Amino acid sequence: MLASCVDPEIRRWRRRPPAEWVEADAYIRRRARDWARDERYTWAVCEPTTGEMFGEVELAAVDLPLGTAEAACWALPEARGRGMITTALSAVLRFAFGGIGLHRVTYAWAEGNAASARVSAKCGFLPEGRQRSAYEVDGQRMDVLLAGRLATDR
Repeated sequence: MLASCVDPEIRRWRRRPPAEWVEADAYIRRRARDWARDERYTWAVCEPTTGEMFGEVELAAVDLPLGTAEAACWALPEARGRGMITTALSAVLRFAFGGIGLHRVTYAWAEGNAASARVSAKCGFLPEGRQRSAYEVDGQRMDVLLAGRLATDR
């Protein structure tokens, strides 16, 4: 988890806590609390043979009564391009729709984040729109692209 806080590519596209043990502990405690409250579900993406953490996938802004959530993810350099995040997010989507009965999951990424665009397409998210100047990357305002999946999508 700490490695994600210093990786320049992750920090470029995602907000991460400082790379300090106390911050990592607080982050993990928040995630456990969010899970217990059914507000956010987070999974570590690990190498199956060693357990080494390579990334994270999550359902954030979970609204069980409305049946909605927002998907997000990140991957360390060792996992990039190996399909691990796509596989993990696909499993999370099966959990979202089949396990907890969500109707809709959205996915958003800053324009120019080609890796997130690929994950979105491979996981079956359909383009839905754009939020103009909604995120800052490298000191510049960027549009955020929006995509969604419904439980009824094939």
